Amino acid sequence: MYVCLCKGITDKQIKAAINEGADSLGRLRKALGVATQCGKCSAMTREILSESLETTPSINGLPQFYAVA
Repeated sequence: MYVCLCKGITDKQIKAAINEGADSLGRLRKALGVATQCGKCSAMTREILSESLETTPSINGLPQFYAVA
């Protein structure tokens, strides 16, 4: 699903950036350019970010990622 129509950014792209370490809206802006024009996508982007971070395993507040072969 497209989240940012101005930049053509999908929810899958946002989730991929989160999995690569983008843990804030600011980092998603730098990585993808999301929410840099009209800003209407910022609420949905924050929702995706929040849901993704809730489901990411963490130790001492740091996300734990592992490679899958």
